[in-house]
Amino acid sequence: MKISLAYSPCPNDTFLFYHLISGKTKAPFSIREELHDVEQLNRFAKEGKFHASKLSFAAFFQVADQYSLLDSGSALGRGCGPLIVSRKGEGKSNPKGKKILVPGLWTTANLLTHLYLEGKYDPVPVRYDLILNKVLQGEADFGIVIHEERFTYEKRGLEKVRDLGEWWEETSGSPIPLGCIAVRKDMGETFREELDDSIKESLDLAYQNRENTYDYIFKHSQDTSREVVDAHIGLYVNDFTRSLGTEGRSAIRHLHQEAIRTGLVSSSLVLL
Repeated sequence: MKISLAYSPCPNDTFLFYHLISGKTKAPFSIREELHDVEQLNRFAKEGKFHASKLSFAAFFQVADQYSLLDSGSALGRGCGPLIVSRKGEGKSNPKGKKILVPGLWTTANLLTHLYLEGKYDPVPVRYDLILNKVLQGEADFGIVIHEERFTYEKRGLEKVRDLGEWWEETSGSPIPLGCIAVRKDMGETFREELDDSIKESLDLAYQNRENTYDYIFKHSQDTSREVVDAHIGLYVNDFTRSLGTEGRSAIRHLHQEAIRTGLVSSSLVLL
């Protein structure tokens, strides 16, 4: 059987999936992988385009009637949240009520921005890797930084206004759920378990054979610096990536409840 698996070109995903898509795990199926920007993945999920896909948790909340959450593969942790940034010298101004470039309306970054600013902002969706330049060029005073840009924004002349992950941790006490791997429910429980086991094996192999992953990582990464790529993997790949555990699942429920409270998602969907 050949299944479709979609994920982002970011180093944490390519590191995680390299051994799976290259046939080096014991997975009882082959993989046709597709790599897309996270918001494109979120939108494809509405169509059920892929058998399994990386999604923002904010998007998963919207499609949980069609998709099941995997225990493995998530980007969830502490100190890894999106950042509100602005041009240097302007970072102390208040973003409330302002136009803010966001990496997609269905992203967790936008959900956190909505929660932090109580919905009082004008979100403008822009592909995540274009946001820094557009803020620098004055197209907006504020932008939301995710992925590799989290490690490079200061060198490019921007400064942090607020760390949304830090804010979430301070107010909720929970780690921040950013992205997950979701499987179409029509694929059945056996496939879901097999894919979960295979992703865990792929992650173990990535740690054991790290050097083998870099060609694939750099083929897709926005940044070609080994230092940035390693920092990215170190931040977004952690114990929660292997298994959500009780703490991870509790954090997901908490974020979901906050999204329900604001009216952004339905309260009728069962997540876990």
